Amino acid sequence: MVNWTTRNIPDQSGRLAIVTGSTGGTGYETALELARKGADVLIAARNPVKGDKAVARIRGAVPTANVRFEQLDLASQASVADFADRMLWDGRPIDILVNNAGVMALPTREETVDGFEMQLATNYLGHFALTARLLRLLKAGQARVVSLSSIAHRRGRIAFDDLNAERGYDAWAVYSQSKLAMLMFGLELDRRSQANGWGLTSIAAHPGVARTGLIAAGPLGRKPVARLVMNVFFPPIAPLFSNSAAGGALPILMAATDPAVQGGAYVGVTRMREIKGPPGPARPEPQALDQAAAARLWEATEALLGVRFG
Repeated sequence: MVNWTTRNIPDQSGRLAIVTGSTGGTGYETALELARKGADVLIAARNPVKGDKAVARIRGAVPTANVRFEQLDLASQASVADFADRMLWDGRPIDILVNNAGVMALPTREETVDGFEMQLATNYLGHFALTARLLRLLKAGQARVVSLSSIAHRRGRIAFDDLNAERGYDAWAVYSQSKLAMLMFGLELDRRSQANGWGLTSIAAHPGVARTGLIAAGPLGRKPVARLVMNVFFPPIAPLFSNSAAGGALPILMAATDPAVQGGAYVGVTRMREIKGPPGPARPEPQALDQAAAARLWEATEALLGVRFG
């Protein structure tokens, strides 16, 4: 669809949408627009203070919004399990799950409480486990599951012999691997849903280059000279080669709500080699389409986490 905007989002009244990492950036903009269209929105994120502020901001913009916060740390498998248990106890079918939360190119290797490398754990492993643990509610809602990838997947390779980056850490290579894994997961989830009759519609999406806090949290934001460039010189020219956070959220919203977008699709921005522009079909690299590798990654992830779909 040409010039797809938030005006094209169908009414979402009565639908439950969970958006991870939605206290800021594209996640917040996704939650805001879903609430504006009538969805019951659950902001699932790590920081309760930021969560409460995000809820207040959405209610300020949309007085009728039904929005709430639930704590979820994707870097902790215990937190993922606790969150899923709360959702399962509540028992409400889930209509939309947006696997959005992420960290980017942490300058030094960090480990989670579970012993996993932080980028892999936050961007991919946590979302894999979350989706698996919520599968019953996702099936009940015939949900649309949106998994966030990135144009960084283009240089990504799955290091099956060192997924946890224990033998060498390259911040951007590890980030690219995590985003390739998310794209492969989104496509494989749709294949498995069709094969097993789960009734899910799984779609991958990416925001292009969006002006959010993600870059500042990575290696650039921790260098004084880079901080000066980002704070002084970058803002005036940034719109030339990036989307706003709201613009970056459009492919996510399109994937989550547009009935014309079919399962197994990949949605992104469509100009400047998918760096910015309006939403539309995105091009996955060949390694993302390797179904044998996707199945191998799926099985390796289940074994690593001790979590299974089904």
